[in-house]
Amino acid sequence: MKYFTTVNDVADANDLVHEALQWKHSPFASPDIGRNKVLGLIFFNASLRTRMSTQRAAMNLGMTCMVMNIGNEGWALEFHDGAVMNGKTVEHIRDAAAVMGLYCDIIGVRCFPTLIDKQADYSESVLLQFMKYSRAPLISLESATLHPLQSLADIMTIRECVDVKQPKVVLTWAPHMKPLPQVVANSFAEWALHCDYKLTITQPAGYELCEDFTRGADIEYDQEKALKDADVVYVKNWSAYNAYGDMPSVEQNWMLNDEKMKLTSQAKLMHCMPVRRNLEVPDALLDNAYSLIMKQAENRIYAAQAVLFRMLQTI
Repeated sequence: MKYFTTVNDVADANDLVHEALQWKHSPFASPDIGRNKVLGLIFFNASLRTRMSTQRAAMNLGMTCMVMNIGNEGWALEFHDGAVMNGKTVEHIRDAAAVMGLYCDIIGVRCFPTLIDKQADYSESVLLQFMKYSRAPLISLESATLHPLQSLADIMTIRECVDVKQPKVVLTWAPHMKPLPQVVANSFAEWALHCDYKLTITQPAGYELCEDFTRGADIEYDQEKALKDADVVYVKNWSAYNAYGDMPSVEQNWMLNDEKMKLTSQAKLMHCMPVRRNLEVPDALLDNAYSLIMKQAENRIYAAQAVLFRMLQTI
């Protein structure tokens, strides 16, 4: 495996989920495969779970990590070919990425959408330029459209904690105070459908996701109807895709509560975190025994470890 940016980079998603769960049971089974290998982690935006879990995964495999927070620690990068760099940008991506590829055996990049220019965001230009110019194996630590490490950990968590052969999984929109990317929702839908889960996506009108990622899912605008008999409820906010980055007004109360959870089939609750408590999800649900949020966070380590192991086998 040279790239891990989408489920389509994986020959068999279910096999990778199985491998990740095996790593969880034996995290130090191959402590030397990463000896003398360097993982470079490049962040364009803030991170807690992605940064720490990926570093821990690399350490479990014997790798050394170098971390750079672009914007705080690096030069301002130029991404446009042919640009006359007489402004704020100091270094071109073709030079910076090439140097990183010389210093690192594997590179992880975390970038973020603008939520202003849909075409630019959904072209994944930042990630693609790192892939082009670094020439190193690359892991997406979150991109403008997808978050594959989070989704791999999410599917692991369902496989581990939900004792139903083909569970009904509901991805439900939640309120938020500001527009958030569609990234986690896109990615979870993509992975759940590839792993043959029955996926229902429920959101208010105006919050439809890109069909490239949701084709095959049931779309439901009545949240309570969607929740009926659910085995898993994944809560996440996202902004509009069609009216890109907007937050269309919503009259109904879309925050999950105990009464809504009673409509489910004793469902497990999921959220990728960070979560704004009592805005997206109430404390009483997040801290309940059926909440899997900490399990998802723990599984981020072994999701990253499974991907890194596959890459290390090829270099």
